[in-house]
Amino acid sequence: MKKTIATLIAGLFATAAFAAQTPATTTPAAATPAVAKAEAKQEKQAAKAEVKETKAAAKADVKEAKADAKETREAAKADVKVAKAHHKTAAKVEAHKDTTVAAATPAK
Repeated sequence: MKKTIATLIAGLFATAAFAAQTPATTTPAAATPAVAKAEAKQEKQAAKAEVKETKAAAKADVKEAKADAKETREAAKADVKVAKAHHKTAAKVEAHKDTTVAAATPAK
């Protein structure tokens, strides 16, 4: 906690120091239309690349979610199968107990 507070305070002082500086009085040379066009093209390509990466990440997330859902569904099916088998064997054991008790008890 102390480190976090110290980091926040240091960041506050750093931003205050940079904000207090006066901006340079020289103005940059006017950009030519060709330079502006090239910069716009680069920005457009960067934006397209970012969109591609975002789409790929989203597709990977969906694929992973589907795989997790499939695993969960298969595990649930296996659990149901085990429960049904356990129920069947319990029913057979109970039926066997009933027949052996009936056979062992003499009629009066």
